[in-house]
Amino acid sequence: MIRIAVMGLGEAGSLYARGLAAVGAEVTGFDPHVDVTASGIAQRPRLEDCLDGAELVLSLVGARASIEAARDAVARMRPGTLLADLNTSAPETKLEVARIARESGVRIADVAVLAPVPRAGHRTPLLASGDAARDFADRMRPLGVPVEIVSGGIGDAARRKLLRAVYMKGVAAVVIEALEAARPHGAEEWLRAQIADELGPDGRQILERMLAGTYRHAERREHEMRDAVALLELSGSPADMTRATRASLQRILEG
Repeated sequence: MIRIAVMGLGEAGSLYARGLAAVGAEVTGFDPHVDVTASGIAQRPRLEDCLDGAELVLSLVGARASIEAARDAVARMRPGTLLADLNTSAPETKLEVARIARESGVRIADVAVLAPVPRAGHRTPLLASGDAARDFADRMRPLGVPVEIVSGGIGDAARRKLLRAVYMKGVAAVVIEALEAARPHGAEEWLRAQIADELGPDGRQILERMLAGTYRHAERREHEMRDAVALLELSGSPADMTRATRASLQRILEG
């Protein structure tokens, strides 16, 4: 039985902890900001207790806390343990996490989560890069976790996720703007139906998930779009639409 530690028990972390435990992994979790023991998660009060004996550590603490969390974790992890950074952050942040891990003899995988975790739980598609990516995939696939390996180093999975976000978050921003524009003309429901039809047989559900997710996770997505703009600018690619997407998320946060 594989022993997995989950750092960060927010929405995604809790779903991974419960899902992986349900398919046979021995899972412990740590998060000083929430108490999810009532949901059946083996949450530990101290980080060292959570990490003790873990073969694989999943970091789901959020981009802003990922570097500090990695520094705290590797100081308590045995050399050779695998740390998987599942946080949505810039390639540069992933590289800094990797540097911290390697200095302590901890192996590291850059992992990108490719869909909202509430939709499929621990079976959400993942993208992994780095020297330990294949080992990460070999440990997770038997538990029903779909992992695609990207050739290349740390930061490559994160980079691809940001490029995907240019499209995914951009589409959501355009849909929200279109519906808001239709509202004062009494055409919002008509336009919703038009958009849903274009999205296919499950268009209504896709549309509702798109809208709800954008508002619920606006802060995290604004941060993601900031990183996406920086990535595009660094490569010399046009970033007009991505800047606009970030501006729309800022407007949601302000409102």
